[in-house]
Amino acid sequence: MGRSRGGLTTKVHLRVDGLGNPQQMILTPGQVHDITQAPALMKNVEVEIAIANQGYDSEAFVKTLEAEEIEAVIPSRKNRKEPREYDQHWYKMRNIVERTFNWLKRYRRIATKYEKTGQNFLGFFQLGSVMMLLR
Repeated sequence: MGRSRGGLTTKVHLRVDGLGNPQQMILTPGQVHDITQAPALMKNVEVEIAIANQGYDSEAFVKTLEAEEIEAVIPSRKNRKEPREYDQHWYKMRNIVERTFNWLKRYRRIATKYEKTGQNFLGFFQLGSVMMLLR
């Protein structure tokens, strides 16, 4: 759990497959940037295309993906001097991740973050993911 003005915060980093099934999740304090967890999420994964939001826009991360022959579909941040090209048609598929989060937030304990420890919150998040996989 991370501290902020609003209180305790957490951030869930989630990797899903093309059908929206959760594959891996990492829980970090809210102040941790997304790009710090990107290598851990992509470790030992055989994919052709990696779709992510602007939080994962890093020259080092994109080069790592390209070295593994993975196409990076990540839009450039607004403050980037030279915007990188990406396939906008493929980027529309990123809503699968958002739909997965919305489906998991149907569970009240996940949506309201009742749990005060990161371990318990991650446990309920994993339980919701199992329920999602069993449907």
